Amino acid sequence: MTLQQLHYVITISETGSLNKAAEILYVSQPSLSAAMHDLERELGIVIFYRSGRGVTLTNDGAEFLTYARQVYHQYETLMEKYGEAGTLKKKFGVSAQHYSFAVKTFVEMVKQFNMAEYEFAIRETKTREVIEDVSTLKSEIGILYVSSFNRQAILKLLKTNDLAFHKLIDCGVYVYLWKGHPLAGCQTICLEQLSPYPCLSFEQGGNSSFYFAEEILSTNEYPRVIKANDRATMLNLMVGLNGYTLCSGIICEELNGSDYAAIPFEGADDPANCQMEIGYIVKKNQILSQMGQLYIEETKKYLNNQMK
Repeated sequence: MTLQQLHYVITISETGSLNKAAEILYVSQPSLSAAMHDLERELGIVIFYRSGRGVTLTNDGAEFLTYARQVYHQYETLMEKYGEAGTLKKKFGVSAQHYSFAVKTFVEMVKQFNMAEYEFAIRETKTREVIEDVSTLKSEIGILYVSSFNRQAILKLLKTNDLAFHKLIDCGVYVYLWKGHPLAGCQTICLEQLSPYPCLSFEQGGNSSFYFAEEILSTNEYPRVIKANDRATMLNLMVGLNGYTLCSGIICEELNGSDYAAIPFEGADDPANCQMEIGYIVKKNQILSQMGQLYIEETKKYLNNQMK
């Protein structure tokens, strides 16, 4: 088994096609197929199902891919630090719940690199997918929150996937709404005041429990609920329907605009339920790449400035 074969497996899994992978890797399709057959023979497993529609991972292949990504990622990190500059683009990805600050600090990090030499990715996605992306090293870093309510469930899942959670900041709960909303002038807002208006939340998928909700206090009874799957849609619903969501209050006006307000939420029976601990997740004992280290530095800097 070689590093080249691991690179082949990762590229094929990402493209879902031997032909597309061969084009990216600058090898012939027969040579790529032969390399995969040799690897499967050596390992004694079938990594890919092959059909006229492309290739998909087998169960054994999905498990092997997890380890292959870890090994190849560490190889790339070593080459970044000690190897001579090559033509292969280095990859760096972040997966996050829908936080504008995560995108803002990603932008600041990317500006410090030559984008012609790197392949960057920022993925705003569901909570479970944030965890899966980091577990499989599709992304090096994940951004999410824990609270007194979801902590046990989230940390158990992280432990199962060999992931570590590192705190970035503690924050309270805020009502995020349009500045034209009837409640926008309030100093604080309680749940009773919000009852006439639709509560907006990010969709987590049909089989996801409320432990994966991005909005704190997900077990509260909300008379009106609308789900969305991206920040732009949620902002439109705030304007069009006077909707609101519960959030950390850390809002990047540069990206979201200045037409929205974050107002402190009050009225929870247990004050501990109104505390969010936002942090980042990585593989345990992983050496962060140069991009990863810089991304965390930019994120900490931005969050600290916001809390002053």
